[in-house]
Amino acid sequence: MTEATQKMQQRVEELRKLLQKASYEYYVLDAPTMEDSIYDQLYRELQDLEQKYPELITLDSPTQRVGERPATQFQSVQHNIPLYSLENAFNFNELKTWQDRGQKIATNSSKLPTYVCELKIDGSALALTYENGILVRGATRGDGITGEEITQNVKTIRSIPLKLEGENPPALVEVRGEAFLSLTVFEQINQERKQAGEALFANPRNAAGGTLRQLDSKIVAQRKLDFFAYTLQIPQQDNLEITDFQTQWDNLELLQTMGFKVNPNRQVCSNLEEVIKYCEYWDQERHNLPYMTDGVVIKINPLSLQKKLGFTQKFPRWAIAYKYPAEEAPTQVKSVTVQVGRTGALTPVAELNPILLAGTTVQRATLHNRDRITELDLHLGDTVIVRKAGEIIPEVLRVLLELRPKDAKRFEMPTHCPECGQPVVQPVGEAVTRCINESCPAILQGSLIHWCSRDALDINGIGDKLVQQLVSKKLVNSVADLYDLTVEKLMVLDRMGEKSATKIMNAIATSKTQPWSRVLYGLGIRHVGSVNAELITQKFKSVEQLTQASATDIEGVYGIGPEIAYSVYQWFNLPANQDLIERLKLAELQLANSEKINYNIINRSQYLAGKTFVITGTLPTLKRDEAKKLIQNAGGKVTESVSKKTDYVVVGEEAGSKLKKAQDLGITLLSEEELLTLL
Repeated sequence: MTEATQKMQQRVEELRKLLQKASYEYYVLDAPTMEDSIYDQLYRELQDLEQKYPELITLDSPTQRVGERPATQFQSVQHNIPLYSLENAFNFNELKTWQDRGQKIATNSSKLPTYVCELKIDGSALALTYENGILVRGATRGDGITGEEITQNVKTIRSIPLKLEGENPPALVEVRGEAFLSLTVFEQINQERKQAGEALFANPRNAAGGTLRQLDSKIVAQRKLDFFAYTLQIPQQDNLEITDFQTQWDNLELLQTMGFKVNPNRQVCSNLEEVIKYCEYWDQERHNLPYMTDGVVIKINPLSLQKKLGFTQKFPRWAIAYKYPAEEAPTQVKSVTVQVGRTGALTPVAELNPILLAGTTVQRATLHNRDRITELDLHLGDTVIVRKAGEIIPEVLRVLLELRPKDAKRFEMPTHCPECGQPVVQPVGEAVTRCINESCPAILQGSLIHWCSRDALDINGIGDKLVQQLVSKKLVNSVADLYDLTVEKLMVLDRMGEKSATKIMNAIATSKTQPWSRVLYGLGIRHVGSVNAELITQKFKSVEQLTQASATDIEGVYGIGPEIAYSVYQWFNLPANQDLIERLKLAELQLANSEKINYNIINRSQYLAGKTFVITGTLPTLKRDEAKKLIQNAGGKVTESVSKKTDYVVVGEEAGSKLKKAQDLGITLLSEEELLTLL
């Protein structure tokens, strides 16, 4: 290296240190010490030197934050350390239950632990990898095991250091945190999109997620994402000169020392009462923050106790997210429409003046049934409070009577079906109003959609719109008519060419190979789900056996109660349904178990007999049907809902409300690995 080149290298290193320090003070500490004009001047000098001496460019150079060319696609990468999701608590009793559960496991701990409370930022989780202090990879959370590698986009976030602060950094550092948009920046982005005639982002979280997945890092840089770090993992600490790294608080302090932006509103709480006060305080104050937060993350502070508590299949036992109550908002009811489902159930739906609720625009909300409408005393034109049940399904919570218009008329459920005009009934003991006309177009459409669904006959290509056409043009009057269709008949439908029609006919032909249990489920008999259909067909191995069975015989199947048994018995004794079965036989559907299935059923072990399982979420290797078969072949029962009678809940990724209910009831949770061990 010549003397001139050596001087250039020294100058380049000096410029990088100056610019990195200025960026840290500006974007992390929010305390700038360098004038913008000086920063721009130094940046331009560094840029010019790197262009002249490209061999001096390094990964941590400030000039490398924005890529020169857009990416063509994102690559999937496996996380070095899994990104677990968090268990949710929706009230303080659930927080107390979580604490008590942890305390039972940590029985040898003589002193209750302290907790660290951090605001739950509403953004997109990122996993950052540093090797020898240099940022080498940034990835999305994905499913927690595998994410998308978006390093170039991550580099555009100024509050993420390209190089860790301090001397002699660890060989490998894993950092977790949340990328987010400030409310001000979010509003600016939507204003620009509006002026450009582009669709607006629903909320800052969606905008942050969409920004991170832009293929062009220049666009990402323009949107000014921010970042809070909240977790630090150091697999090997040999090179780390730390004498006191024993708590989550130490973890956050070290992140700051390394150059990360850490949320300043964190707090150590010595007991659950202080945690609750923190949550209550920020429930009010969060509306004054420059970013969105939807709750509080509570972590047990001592890392030794975190290690002892460990993880479930889904989340760490030492952390929980307290979620603030679902957002509620007032709006006016414009009208009420009534939908008719495949079982004839009439569901009233309120048509609303649009409102923004929990980040999305809501224009419709369920009213459930006649009893709920009577309870609300709902009038057309009423102003109502709407909330998202579980932050997903909009529902009408209550009516603001003081705002009711003088001429408002009470809404009454129809006495006749809105689809076919036939009288409706409300069976004794039920809240549901039903149309009982088997020829009702809505019931027929619902039956066809159910028959073609993935868990039933799985006829790909036949969806809602196609079913509507088939019914309206009277090409199909029952599920059996599907097997009388031809390519020529389908081609009379809108937007249906020969190629599409042929694909659908092939899918219909393939459905004839689906097993007897799926056919029974596809028939849409009330109370018979896919699990019950499997149980019934294990006992009654052919449609002839089931047709000849009494209600008492059917009730003798383990897991089948009197209501389900009578519903099945009644269905198979209706002449119209017997005719349907004969037509399905002629169409050559599978109305009996194969010999192979019978062999497995006869020879299965019964060591799980009497045990009831529920499966929730996506399992790592097994499909849900495969897990169900394994349990059933061992004599166990698999049901759809969690109750006090449930013995085990098998938990996979993205588990929902079933997991929460199982935790509340204290039911044993199993991972896929634990299930296989049990088997």
